[in-house]
Amino acid sequence: MGLTIISLIKQVPLPSEMRMGDDGLMDRTKAKSIINIDCSFGLEAGLQLRKQYPEAKLIVCSMGPGSFEASLRTAISMGYDEAYLLSDRKLGGSDTYATGLAIATMLKHLGFSKDSKEPFIILAGRQTSDGDTAHVPSQVAERIGIPQATFVERVTADTAGNVIAKRIIEGGYQMLKLPMPCVISLTPTGIPPRKPSLSGAVRARALKITTFGIADIGLGTEKIGLNGSPTIVSKVVNIVSERPPIVMSQGHNEASLVDSMIANFKKGGNVLVKKELEDKKVLDRPDFPDKDPRDGARGIFTWAEVTNGKISRPSLELLTPARNLATQLGHDTKVVSVIIGKNVRPFAQTLIEHGSDEVILVENDQLEEYLVLPFSSIFAQIIRERKPEIALFAATTSGRELAPRIGMKTDSGVTADCTGLEIGEYIDKKEQVIYTPILESRRPTYGESKLATILGFVCPQISTARAGTFEVPKVITGRKGIISSFDPFLTDKDFIVEILKTERGEGGLANLFEADIIVSGGRGTTNDGLGLVKALADALIVQGVNAEWTSSRPVVDEGVAEYARQVGQTGKTLRPKVYIAIGISGAIQHIAGMKESEKIIAIDHNPKAPIFHHADFGIVGEYQDILPELIERVKAGFTFGIEPKRK
Repeated sequence: MGLTIISLIKQVPLPSEMRMGDDGLMDRTKAKSIINIDCSFGLEAGLQLRKQYPEAKLIVCSMGPGSFEASLRTAISMGYDEAYLLSDRKLGGSDTYATGLAIATMLKHLGFSKDSKEPFIILAGRQTSDGDTAHVPSQVAERIGIPQATFVERVTADTAGNVIAKRIIEGGYQMLKLPMPCVISLTPTGIPPRKPSLSGAVRARALKITTFGIADIGLGTEKIGLNGSPTIVSKVVNIVSERPPIVMSQGHNEASLVDSMIANFKKGGNVLVKKELEDKKVLDRPDFPDKDPRDGARGIFTWAEVTNGKISRPSLELLTPARNLATQLGHDTKVVSVIIGKNVRPFAQTLIEHGSDEVILVENDQLEEYLVLPFSSIFAQIIRERKPEIALFAATTSGRELAPRIGMKTDSGVTADCTGLEIGEYIDKKEQVIYTPILESRRPTYGESKLATILGFVCPQISTARAGTFEVPKVITGRKGIISSFDPFLTDKDFIVEILKTERGEGGLANLFEADIIVSGGRGTTNDGLGLVKALADALIVQGVNAEWTSSRPVVDEGVAEYARQVGQTGKTLRPKVYIAIGISGAIQHIAGMKESEKIIAIDHNPKAPIFHHADFGIVGEYQDILPELIERVKAGFTFGIEPKRK
């Protein structure tokens, strides 16, 4: 079998060196760059696959300026055979839709299409650190017309030439079997990437990298670049949210340090102060005519994801921004929820009582478990028939791969991981028109240091919302709504990906968003497998407190905790009354998921750890010494000011 393994990589700037330009957008020209971390795991996965297929050809591809050759040569020095770069000034300003289109066009130019006689596998990183969208793998797969698996941490091949992928899902994992050709995106929980060899470095210096322009691959300018992309970044502002200076514990041993923290906590301590993101300047609105970009599209659609036999909490959260957007749009704008699965009719009234005006049911025994191919086909068919102006998805592992695949099918842009959704307008000084109404999707980016506002000009305007950002709407018992059915056209090709196994533990994961106290462990607590972190949470539960444990991304990457318990930019956003960060250094990506907690307690052995700049109370010490003392205080009745609920 003449297998070809293709790795897609991106060279990304270090977030710490990014600067904002005079135009309010990010300037990356002077920042040092590296291979995107997730992409490096994709590179290693390709090298591991060649162990099963020694005759396989390894190709690495990228899209960007000429400076990206440095990363391509690094891949060659690791063991790849050929390198291709798509570089053209006309690609500047491309959004993820345009990027996926361009990369897919280059791959098809190289002979890799759904009808290729020889098998191939496309590997990519889950997402890039400068965008964190996780869109491009789905968009490339859809544009080529092949199956995909995202959020994969292990990939192998069976004797029949199928790809076996272990995919992370909320609460567990799935084992999938995909036929070749296919696209696989890797998480950084796989096999760590190897370092380049000396002989490889010598070969990389001599290798000629093939560079294409858009004319070489037959790509026009209609749907690429700043002007052709369906979305644009309208502005980027600094995120400013500060707490008063931390109150540090004082003492000569672990017991006195814990007692000092408790005394400080009981005094009340700090209060979170939220600063405005930017000066609110009143600008003169030019006397331009209004232009409605919706082209007749109306209504707001949401996806109601079903997991463990019920509607997921993030899907219910979507109804809060959906109702707010409907109110802003007025004119009887309807909120319509689409629910796909086996015997899902009983969930319809739940959605209506939470705010849906209509629920569209798609019931099929083959759709009991989520699969991206049939689900994306169904949604695209409904969109073409009903023509909504906005479509919202929760930023779960499924939502983050489903939305961009639908976006590529409908030529719509997608904004990922949003924390704010509003109806606004866009003043186009070049055309001298004001586009209104238009969806303003706001999302943190560049390591959570900036807040970008994204506008979509093609309907439906698609956005995914970060789980935990919005409250679940209050239930209005007996609320009336419409329940309708949709009969999609599906073929055998929609079911070519097989779910071999699903492991999803219920545990307390659904309770993470409702817990009063979160005990979270970082890399510094893995010596005992988070044993003491879990013990503190358990002690609080015994006292009648609604408590849960979570972790930072490095703990998940090491396989000590499941992805569903990850807090941070690429995990969950939580707002408990008390957040106890143990052995967590304070990387800005983690801060993003816990910074809105009412009270934050940090415990770390390093007095200079950044976490102490984001906490209200701090203890410097080894967690193995501090936590047993704190657990004893909890057993004696200290519950961080939370009133225990007695049975």
